[in-house]
Amino acid sequence: MLEEPQPNLLKKSDKKSKLMLSLVFDGIGMLSYVAPIFGEFTDTFWAPISGLLLVLMYKGTVGKIAGLFGTIEELIPFTDVIPTFTITWFYTYIIRREE
Repeated sequence: MLEEPQPNLLKKSDKKSKLMLSLVFDGIGMLSYVAPIFGEFTDTFWAPISGLLLVLMYKGTVGKIAGLFGTIEELIPFTDVIPTFTITWFYTYIIRREE
């Protein structure tokens, strides 16, 4: 007989995976401070990638709004300190209490 996987365990690991990915992606976004002048130039490449990643990670309206905000935030100089991925995770799993 086949046993069905326990959905609660899968959801908890998915939640943790998204948190870890969010922290990594926020770290990548903040790397532009390592090379101040060159870093702001690299944000033009990272901005659409981060927006797309947010849309793919967080489905629905939350993902679309976060993706748009993340793209704009990366394009505006000196706003890289905003942890958009982690804020979106916090909103999704703590404020909205999505499982």
